[in-house]
Amino acid sequence: MSVFGKGVSRLCAVVATSSAREFRRLVRAALRETSTVELRLDWLASDKERRKALAWLKRAAPKKAVFLATCRRRVGGGEFAGTAEEELFWLREAKQAGCGWCDLEVETLRELPGKTVRGQDLPPKVLLSIHDFRRTPKLPRKLKIAERGGVDAVKVAAMARKLSDSTRLLRLTDGTGRVVAVPMGEIGLPARVLSLRAGSALMYAPVAAATAPGQVNLKELKELYRAHELTEETKVYGVIGNPIEHSLSPLLHNTGYVSAKIDAVLLPFLVERLREFLKEVKEFDVAGFSVTIPHKQKILDYLDECERLAEEIGAVNTVTVRRDGKLVGRNTDYVGVRRALEGKLKLKGSRVVIFGAGGAARAAAFAVAEAGAEVLVCARRESAAKDLARAVKGAVLKRAALRKEKFEAILNTTPVGMHPHEQSSPLESAELNCELVMDMIYRPLETKLLRMAAARGIRTVSGVEMFLAQGIAQWELWMGRPAPEAQMRRAILKALRDENKRRC
Repeated sequence: MSVFGKGVSRLCAVVATSSAREFRRLVRAALRETSTVELRLDWLASDKERRKALAWLKRAAPKKAVFLATCRRRVGGGEFAGTAEEELFWLREAKQAGCGWCDLEVETLRELPGKTVRGQDLPPKVLLSIHDFRRTPKLPRKLKIAERGGVDAVKVAAMARKLSDSTRLLRLTDGTGRVVAVPMGEIGLPARVLSLRAGSALMYAPVAAATAPGQVNLKELKELYRAHELTEETKVYGVIGNPIEHSLSPLLHNTGYVSAKIDAVLLPFLVERLREFLKEVKEFDVAGFSVTIPHKQKILDYLDECERLAEEIGAVNTVTVRRDGKLVGRNTDYVGVRRALEGKLKLKGSRVVIFGAGGAARAAAFAVAEAGAEVLVCARRESAAKDLARAVKGAVLKRAALRKEKFEAILNTTPVGMHPHEQSSPLESAELNCELVMDMIYRPLETKLLRMAAARGIRTVSGVEMFLAQGIAQWELWMGRPAPEAQMRRAILKALRDENKRRC
């Protein structure tokens, strides 16, 4: 049981803003989602704003809510420029306003007489916070809370520089319900989402502005990841890549799980080194993972089994982790390319340019070659282009030929033009001498390459079609049942259109 009490939500909304007026709005928004709210008093712009915010809280806040006041000084990674005594003053004021908890950083505790909170007239419960924004330090096997100055619980928030950092941090949650573990940074995001499942007393989520690196906002934590509902029975899947922030795979798969009422979650793993991620698969209890740039080819070195087609392609985008821990690789990108082009181009006898020679290029080349197209590989790395062309009985195409020859289709398989670099294009308008251009990038929905093609009257195929097809095939492979395609498609298209509106 959590030290925060029976029936108290362990999902803690974070309210951080500079004005008392916005403070009120965010508190109301937070309480619509959860009953536990951290109030970042240090973010308020002045003492005047702090007084106004706390006066409103005392007057209007619901009694059943749990408020945790924080006025973190800059020495502890906060925004408050005052002294330790001034910080304590505002925490006492928060107590009078109805806050049952406060967060006191270890730097302030060290300045107190006897290094204890006893006799300081703080809110009834004190959470001691320890932050390291640079790394995850060496951690003890167990936190001795009783010895830490009379506090009721301890929070350890540390930057995860590698996946093993985040799992070390989660191990601090010893079942007492008195430890809050907060892995920070993009690498720490999967562990952050799973922290309640691991036993952390609280999980933090900003209502608006993020207050720590790698935070996921409250809406995403509840609706996309359902972090407050995950248990040891929940099946965990992942998508690995570098970069990974752009990926909509979590939205696609998690929408499917919710629609089909399946207890599963898919998380994004920023993976710089494959070997390190694979060491942590067991720690995260991963049942399968999607593979994206730049690991689609390298992953083959670590597989125990691989389907024949994926082995021939030389790239894997889907890995299933069997109960015995063995890794089985497949390729659903191949399916995605075929389905994206169905009905849009007669592939048999067509001359199709594959621009690029990486993992995605290999799947595309095999897909169109199997359908009877003549494959021409155009890539910056000549050796990779030759290798791919040889594999599909195609030919290497010099880039200069794009301006001189005619083709039925050009497929871009490079990441050039992908969010957040939407103003880039891998090809120039004069090089698009074809009937159809397909861009395997799906974010943004319409890339600069596709806009240039459309301006010349060339038919276009967005990468979202391939993304949906490969992802749905992946989902069905893991779940062993038909996917709720309509709901998954609707969620992805809405996200991309909303993003496009914001950009405009």
